Amino acid sequence: MRHIRRIIGLHVTSGLSVRLISRALSVPPSTVADYIRRFRAGVLSPSDIRNLNDRQVYAALFPEQGKGHLPGKPLPDFSLIHRELRRKHVTRLLLWEEYREQHPGGYGYTQFCELYRQWSQKISVSMRQVHRAGEKLFVDYSGLTMEIIDPVTGEISRAEILVACLGASGYTYAEASNSQKKENFLASHRRAFEFFGGVPEVIVPDNLKSAVTDANWYDPDLNESYKDMAEHYGAVILPARPARPKDKAKVELSVKLVQRWILARLRHRQFFSLAELNAAIRDLLHDLNRRVIKYLGKSRHELYLELDQPALKPLPRHPYIYRAFKECRVNIDYHIQLEKAFYSVPYQLTGRVVTVRYSETTVEVYHEHTRVAVHRRLYRRGSYSTHKEHMASAHRAYAEWTPSRIIGWGKSYGPQTGALMEKILQVKPHPEMGFRSCMGILRQAKNHDPGEIEAASLRMLELGLCRVKHFKAILTNKTGNAVETATVLVPESHHENVRGQAYYE
Repeated sequence: MRHIRRIIGLHVTSGLSVRLISRALSVPPSTVADYIRRFRAGVLSPSDIRNLNDRQVYAALFPEQGKGHLPGKPLPDFSLIHRELRRKHVTRLLLWEEYREQHPGGYGYTQFCELYRQWSQKISVSMRQVHRAGEKLFVDYSGLTMEIIDPVTGEISRAEILVACLGASGYTYAEASNSQKKENFLASHRRAFEFFGGVPEVIVPDNLKSAVTDANWYDPDLNESYKDMAEHYGAVILPARPARPKDKAKVELSVKLVQRWILARLRHRQFFSLAELNAAIRDLLHDLNRRVIKYLGKSRHELYLELDQPALKPLPRHPYIYRAFKECRVNIDYHIQLEKAFYSVPYQLTGRVVTVRYSETTVEVYHEHTRVAVHRRLYRRGSYSTHKEHMASAHRAYAEWTPSRIIGWGKSYGPQTGALMEKILQVKPHPEMGFRSCMGILRQAKNHDPGEIEAASLRMLELGLCRVKHFKAILTNKTGNAVETATVLVPESHHENVRGQAYYE
């Protein structure tokens, strides 16, 4: 604007030519001629040049920059452009090339983008997010996956790519995992914290099921295992609002960078293990974080050392071990069932609902936020883990649940049913462990005649069976009275093809 005012002033007061003004101010003659031509159009007077501010003078001399549209040039369809830009891999350059194919005399690329920017500002006003150092970690999965080839079978599987970045510096972490399941999702968080060397105050994930069980707009329900991990590291979870990617715009940018500078560069390589793929990602991730951001003049790694690293909370002494959660009701044998195995709790909790936290090696049982039992994890179907201190003593709370009482209930149907109850209690490591099966059989017996129950019990004893499902199947199929008999085929005595005994005498 200083040059514009001096050019117009020399032209009006001194009457110098374009060439002389160009030499005096070291401005190209074409530029001087353009400024003088715009002034001569009569939009402004010399007094206006002196009295108006720079913005007003510039808007009057260059109306196309303020209003945007030039007469005679077709305007792009901005609503269509806005929709198309939401598609994957569609860019403004591609849309501009398509626009110029339809309108060869249309706007250039720079003006095309400026007009779209002015249009888009009218339809949405976004708050610019300011991230404090060490405050937030944004987490999301890349939409692109990578192939992993089994070296033995040749089978191809797809590896998911998790991306995490710190809010203040944009320092980025990426890794491949087998799936987006809770186990892999939480393990990726643990490795991300180790990569950053600390823990942020807030974790901002997307609304995948491994993080959020109910993606409510105002009060989302978090996955219990995810909350457990956050408590272990002393962080809080604040999920992004559903269908609002602007809540995690920082990681959206990091996802784009990972796709562009890492996954795109690895697209022609073959990987035969997850570790091999992650090693390649880690090498390129080092380069990505050290690329200089043009408008800041520093890399993400430099910003991380300056901003986020000093503000992160220290890592806990022990890394997080994945635990799943489940609510179970304590059966009358004071055991809970967890994935086909059984674990004892204090007999006083019979009939109560307890919370179970279990990992690959350990099962912990909580009642009213108090741990009441710890067991080693069992994987064999039907196996039991029973602590002696959990067993009912002479002062058991439910004295009516005794082996003799259950055998007596069985004998009320007949001696065979009583014998079946006694056998079931004998084959268990402890008699009270057979209460569950006995009660299941007696419950099935309520809807059948005593004769059918006795026949089914006898059949169970003959076949050496003790499970409820076998008893139910015998009752349903009515095979309790089935008797295996040998079938003897006796030919007819009088037939033309039968020789008879006399033939051989």
